[in-house]
Parts: sequence; structure tokens; C-alpha cells
Amino acid sequence: MRNEEHVDVLIGTRLAELRAQHGWSLGELAERSGVSRSTLSRAERAETSPTAALLNRLCHVYGRTMSQLLSEVEAAPVPLVRAGEQQVWQDRAAGFVRRSVSPPHTGLRGELVEGRLTPGADLAYDRPPVPGLEQHLWLLAGALEVTVGDRVHRLDPGDCLRMRVTGATRFRCTGPDEARYVLAVVRP
Repeated sequence: MRNEEHVDVLIGTRLAELRAQHGWSLGELAERSGVSRSTLSRAERAETSPTAALLNRLCHVYGRTMSQLLSEVEAAPVPLVRAGEQQVWQDRAAGFVRRSVSPPHTGLRGELVEGRLTPGADLAYDRPPVPGLEQHLWLLAGALEVTVGDRVHRLDPGDCLRMRVTGATRFRCTGPDEARYVLAVVRP
């Protein structure tokens, strides 16, 4: 089994556990998240790799950041995680690669994430995983357009955007090269 497939199985298992902990049927979760029952079922059984948008909706329902969800499928928390051991997750269809840089730990409020978007990639989230989430996006390479609510920000390498996320956001790689950034995420 490839590492990506293994991660999908772990994520699917964790999603099923969370739903069971809340005592929700697939139908109830579908109503709460706006995701179809069949899509939820396929994600829980790891028949498909969940997209960033799907995980974002589920994180919103469960009150977690994506990093928290991904850290919950990791082993016991450690203070140091080597570059080669950092959790990498991909949404191939969207052209998005996400690396959890911070050592996973569910009790911490802050975390670092590395994001990479292929040229032309366009990620739209209809809501934050946790309302009021504070994010600092530092663009390392490429060109990125970030929309927070109805305000559009165009970033060049070295630029840093601070945002408090309460509604829809969009991340678009607008240049001919990959956009690479560091995202500092702080729970409210």
C-alpha cells in the first residue's frame, strides 16, 4: 500500500470514529455538512481520497482544523518531527499539496503548514473549519491571489497576509510557476 493510500485509510477510519462519537448517521452528517451520503461513505471506507473542500466541510462540522484532524491519525505526539516524517496530503484534482510542518498535537492552538499550488490551481472554501481562525500566510515562491470574504489580496514572494477567517476563502495560483507558502494557523 502506498503512503497516500495508507493516509486515506487512516483519515477514513478517523472520520467514521468522529461520526460515531457524535451519534450521527450518514444522513445526519450529510445534512450538517452539505456533503452527499455516498461521498461521505466512500471517504470513510477510503474508496476515494477526500478533497481539501470535503475535509474542510467535515472539519467545520467537527470543530477542528485540518491539521488537527490529520494529527489525530498520527502516533503519539512528539516534540520534533523530521522533514521526511512530516505528514503530506494531496488533493491531486485541485493541484494542492499540504505538509503539516508542526509536530502533531491536538492540545496546541498554533501550527505551521506548508502549502503548494500548481499553476492555475484554484481552491475555494465556503467556510472555515473553525470560525474565527487566525491565519498568517507567508508566500515563499510564485504568485498567489487570496480572497477573504469579498476582498482580494495579490501576493508576491516575501509578502505576508494576516487574516481572521469567518467566511469563504479562495486561494488561486496566478503565476506560471508553483505557489509555495507557509501558513501559520492559530485557533481562537
